[in-house]
Amino acid sequence: MAVKIAEKIVACEVVQEDAAPAPTAAPVKAAEKPGVLPLVREEEGNVIHMQPLMKRPVELRGSTYKIKTPLSEHALYVTINDVEVNGKRRPFEIFINSKNMENFAWIVALTRVISAVFRHAGDATFLVEELRSVFDPRGGYFKPGGKYMPSLVAEIGECLERHMTNIGILKPLEISEELQAKRVVAKEGGLSGGSLCPKCSQLAVVRLDGCDTCLECGYSKCG
Repeated sequence: MAVKIAEKIVACEVVQEDAAPAPTAAPVKAAEKPGVLPLVREEEGNVIHMQPLMKRPVELRGSTYKIKTPLSEHALYVTINDVEVNGKRRPFEIFINSKNMENFAWIVALTRVISAVFRHAGDATFLVEELRSVFDPRGGYFKPGGKYMPSLVAEIGECLERHMTNIGILKPLEISEELQAKRVVAKEGGLSGGSLCPKCSQLAVVRLDGCDTCLECGYSKCG
């Protein structure tokens, strides 16, 4: 059948009668961890909406940790309050206090940003590694026991890791049978005075079987 075109053609498209509707993107889900809500609230086409900020209950349970560094004569007190989500505790807010007001501005900024991440109800465990990776250009310090801290921020990250482990969000480091055997060999051989581990910052790297091995986390240059 002939069709008369009376107007100028400015655009065109191909239409198939039996074409299937375009698939929509599948909802993105947060990692299944205790006390972690899905990161996605709803989806409209290809637009993904984040979970809204959780409202603060009148009363929260929390823990306070003391951080004492050689950088200051005054200790730092880190308080992390938790909220219950699906019967599990998860961090909701963090406060850092000290008599030393030298770092007041960036500490307040840090606590506000971390608390904002907590209140979005997503997976906040990535904060641990981000904080622990911060290095002070003036140099770090050694904690009692020989563990090296590259910065005060890194120790706050370690404090957060300890809290998340205590409430069950993070799993404690598992010691493999191979690492346990290496510790026994090192103890029987009287090995001491280990060097600094680039992975866990412990003074626990010793030479075993011609290879440098960390007796704390298992790091080895030989793989």
